[in-house]
Amino acid sequence: MSTELAVTLANDLTEIPRLATLVESFFRDHGIDSGFAVNVNLALDEVLTNIISYGYRDASAHTINVTLVLEKDVVKATVEDDARAFDPRTALPPDIESPLEARPLGGLGVHLVRQLMDRIEYMRSNGRNRLVLWKFL
Repeated sequence: MSTELAVTLANDLTEIPRLATLVESFFRDHGIDSGFAVNVNLALDEVLTNIISYGYRDASAHTINVTLVLEKDVVKATVEDDARAFDPRTALPPDIESPLEARPLGGLGVHLVRQLMDRIEYMRSNGRNRLVLWKFL
């Protein structure tokens, strides 16, 4: 049983459910509580939706690489893409106090990822984004 799952996705929102199924199987195969799979899947869904929906300036085909690695008491999910640079760590926290109709659109997905995951790392190199999401078991 491999302690790594590597998946290459097209920049198409229909790829997200396929990844979710693979992530669930990965967690189940390693005897990890399904609650962790739900959190990781939700975070990946938000990240991938943002990349696919807002990251590309063209309608061309692009690939997004997602890797999950199980190491002792942590699962690290790495997402690599060639979309525009975006460091989610620098996004301002959303206004969750104002009435809904007074709030600006956006920002809740990044906020959710921050809440679900235990650590977030980002780097940009050679025109590629690399986002690492850590979930401690």
